[in-house]
Amino acid sequence: MKTVPLWALVAALIVLVLCSAFFAMAETALMAANKYRLRHLAKRGNKGAITTLWLLDRTDKLLSLVLIANTLINAMATALVTAFAILFFGHEDSVLVIAIAAVAFLLIVFAEISPKVIGATYPEIISLAVSRLLRPLMSAAKPIIWFVNLFVNVVLKLLRVKSGGQRQQHRLSPEELRSIVLEGGNFIPQKHKSILLNLFDLETISVEDIMTPRSQIEALNLAVPVDDIKHQLTTCYHNKLPVYEGEINQIVGILHVRKAVALLNQDEALTVEHFRALLNTPYFIPQDTGVFTQLQYFQENKERLGIIVDEYGEVQGLVTLDDIIEEMIGEFTTSVPGASRSETFGWDANGECLLEGSTPLRDINKRLAVNFPLDGPKTLNGLMLELLQDIPESPISLKIGTCVIEVIQVQNQSIKVVKLRRPSAGKR
Repeated sequence: MKTVPLWALVAALIVLVLCSAFFAMAETALMAANKYRLRHLAKRGNKGAITTLWLLDRTDKLLSLVLIANTLINAMATALVTAFAILFFGHEDSVLVIAIAAVAFLLIVFAEISPKVIGATYPEIISLAVSRLLRPLMSAAKPIIWFVNLFVNVVLKLLRVKSGGQRQQHRLSPEELRSIVLEGGNFIPQKHKSILLNLFDLETISVEDIMTPRSQIEALNLAVPVDDIKHQLTTCYHNKLPVYEGEINQIVGILHVRKAVALLNQDEALTVEHFRALLNTPYFIPQDTGVFTQLQYFQENKERLGIIVDEYGEVQGLVTLDDIIEEMIGEFTTSVPGASRSETFGWDANGECLLEGSTPLRDINKRLAVNFPLDGPKTLNGLMLELLQDIPESPISLKIGTCVIEVIQVQNQSIKVVKLRRPSAGKR
């Protein structure tokens, strides 16, 4: 040792610290690397990504290699500094304590914390670079890794830990996938992100949440005079109309309006039977059917419109294929004349918003960023009547969640128009 020059000892120490930093950085980067991004790169033929995935599929051997190398290097660095201190400063206990403290500080700062922070900051870039060096090292150290893992496997068996199976059985849940989409940031366009999030919501909502309620259904009544039927057909804005006889719960079929309009150009006198002959069999849907399930049913049955009924067979509303598609990608159809204010609304400059009582709570939550409960009534009118337990006869205000709601108009035993007011708006 006395014949070794000082610069050689210092150089050896620097090399050991750099090697220790390399393995520490490699371990952190490989464990933090995004496997989905690596798989994407691997499919495009990136050799570094292919090698990285090969290493990650052998995590137990990879960790064994990294930790064995790191432990040996750190032990060599400690021994070198200790020998260096004894050579130049003697065998005093204080010298050994200072030497060990110095090498510990050196390794913690330059061989542990700093490289691991770098590895966690740039995991994919570093993983692709270090994997090409780690793979041949793993092959060279295979006997050592095998010997060490013999004892590791014994310990794991005693602790009843399965090293390989659990990792392969892991699958992402819908909520985890949702979190990945939300954390996509600038990598996913906002419109695409919105569509993906809506797709996840289809599993949690029913057709009752997106239906056109019974009171808003435009339907054709065969019990009225033929002239009234003609007038309704010539002013209709829909391609298909539910047809009932007498009252809405007696749905007898679905009428294609274009076929019916063609009858109006005939010279012969029209009767109800002419229209009845054009009817298609109605398609009924239980109100608790999930939206995603109903989308599959529409596809399987080649239907585009369904009548929603409750457990007693009474009509509750109507849902179309367009309603489900709009739930996924947003509204795209043209609003018909006379559309309600519930179709387009938002906070004004004073932090207020006028809404019809029939506005769905899900739409309000989305557009106004509020948090009305969705596990009960589906509309604002239903929610307020449930809380008030009475139909108000005069203007009244109440607070739900973060909003103050004022009843503006009551009509036909229901709340017709309300005004929402954000609490923060009144404090400015």
